[in-house]
Amino acid sequence: MADQSDGSGHNGGPQKKEVVEVESVAIRFAGDSGDGMQLTGDRFSTASAIAGNDLRTFPDYPAEIRAPIGTLAGVSAFQINFSSSDIHTPGDVLDVLVAMNPAAMKGNIEDLKRGGILIANSDSFTEKNFQKADLDSNPLDNEEIRGKYQVLEVPITGLTRNALEELDLQSNLADRCKNFFALGLMFWMYSRPMEHTKSWIKDKFGSRSEIVEANARALEAGYYYGENTEIIANQYEVHEATYPEGRYRNISGNVAVAYGFIAAAQKLGLKLFCGAYPITPASEVLHELSKHKNFDVLTFQAEDEIAAVSAAIGASFAGALGVTCSSGPGIALKGEAIGLAVMTELPLVILNVQRAGPSTGLPTKTEQSDLLMAVYGRNGESPVPVIAASTPADCYFAAIEASRIAVKYMTPVMVLTDGYLANGSVPWLLPSFSDIPEMAVEHRTDPENFMPYVRDPETLSRPWAIPGTPGLQHRIGGIEKQDGTGNVNYDPANHEHMVVMRAEKIARIAKDIAPVEIMGEESGKVLVVGWGGTYGAITAAIEALQARGASVSQVHLKHLHPFPANFEEVMRKFDKILVPELNLGQLVKLIRSEYVIDAIGYSKVQGKPFKVSELIIKIEELL
Repeated sequence: MADQSDGSGHNGGPQKKEVVEVESVAIRFAGDSGDGMQLTGDRFSTASAIAGNDLRTFPDYPAEIRAPIGTLAGVSAFQINFSSSDIHTPGDVLDVLVAMNPAAMKGNIEDLKRGGILIANSDSFTEKNFQKADLDSNPLDNEEIRGKYQVLEVPITGLTRNALEELDLQSNLADRCKNFFALGLMFWMYSRPMEHTKSWIKDKFGSRSEIVEANARALEAGYYYGENTEIIANQYEVHEATYPEGRYRNISGNVAVAYGFIAAAQKLGLKLFCGAYPITPASEVLHELSKHKNFDVLTFQAEDEIAAVSAAIGASFAGALGVTCSSGPGIALKGEAIGLAVMTELPLVILNVQRAGPSTGLPTKTEQSDLLMAVYGRNGESPVPVIAASTPADCYFAAIEASRIAVKYMTPVMVLTDGYLANGSVPWLLPSFSDIPEMAVEHRTDPENFMPYVRDPETLSRPWAIPGTPGLQHRIGGIEKQDGTGNVNYDPANHEHMVVMRAEKIARIAKDIAPVEIMGEESGKVLVVGWGGTYGAITAAIEALQARGASVSQVHLKHLHPFPANFEEVMRKFDKILVPELNLGQLVKLIRSEYVIDAIGYSKVQGKPFKVSELIIKIEELL
């Protein structure tokens, strides 16, 4: 190892090393939840986006926020796949694993490809930490590990302390900078400049000059360590990808869906109201919307889920675009109030950022857990349109589409994302406001012949009149309405009529949504039907198989209730229908019940997304 006497990595000038060009790289930063792995991954993602790479990220938070330090339960990880070509997933296997402690190594080493680079913070590989990670000995000494991977032992903690010793920081504060040392090392290995991150550090920690200086020094120390150490033979470069011309930013699904709600409200000329109770992983949507009061956005952090959705319904009653956001357990609590929005036929958008498991489950892990709840999960006959986003960027468009349908058809609409989409990020071409489809809203003002439940002959939607409009009386409440007048009505025939009308209104939406598009041939042996966040893995698998000449095509559903009008026709042109889902087969059930088609389910319920390789193997079994 090169001399590190000054703690920064300088040893008399930089050494020239070979720069190896590679098409794509998958890196995972892993450590304790307090090690700053999410921040490190986010900064590396931003640097890669600025460099012009295509990228996909997968933040993986521990399910137990306060898990004991050094344990497997407390491991936090951030994976990024960046490329000079078009990619769809964060990667099946890792090229580099940065492990800040033994538990992080143990929990992630199986995903590192043979010959991949393991960078281990050797200072943390102590007997105490071996015990916490349920290890009998030092895994870095394992001959199998050393034979399978490129093992680089780097004393990250000690080098960080050395680099910061002039700042007279407490040791715990100095140690918290070790993530920036690791980031700097990765910046050097993959030819990333430091300047943008240094500016970010100043903006982030500007009120504490010593923290700004410490993080900047740690970043530089890691960078120059890579430049000068002899244990790293090569530097790597991933060229920029080819993108359509325009202005880009890195965006997560949660931020994208918040922007979509704002754009929709602006297009409609409505105030935007979001009532929400903070819940993992949906809280960021509320927080993001709260930053944009300049766009006539009003946010309300409620004390519970029922208050949150009820306030949003009240906002819609008052003529605004009412939005509420939550995750599975919160959506369950909102069920009765959503039924109220169905009964009162008011526009309401419900965002469900799905997470793993019933009850609390695994709140930080991803799963497509709530499709059946979205379609059927309310008492009585309470039909609700359901839309699912497919990528972090698509969350923006899903929010707009849901808002359009909600206002046009005077109905609550549910938008499904998931933890994988919500926290993951992609480069996003900033859309033009003029590209958003035209959406119009008419608040009824004419009192002549007005009745609250007279329906539009095309959409079956009732009129939307703002309370207090002269001459217009309203009907509110959850008891059945009389057709036309909206008066409370207990007549059996009227009840049946209103139930049928509400169901028919939702069914008619099928005529107003885009037909499903087929990726591949319009007929063949296997059609893979997906929804939500499985899009990336399915698309990558389909592209790989089609390149080999396999008779396989893909359909990815955005609208899940009602289904697009041509969906059945498309499916019947294929011998077999495969439906991969991160659940036990919820879309499969809907397809079988709706069309009596013997679709084949492929389930994974591990709190993790599909690997491309898993899907390829399953599809090949059916070919």
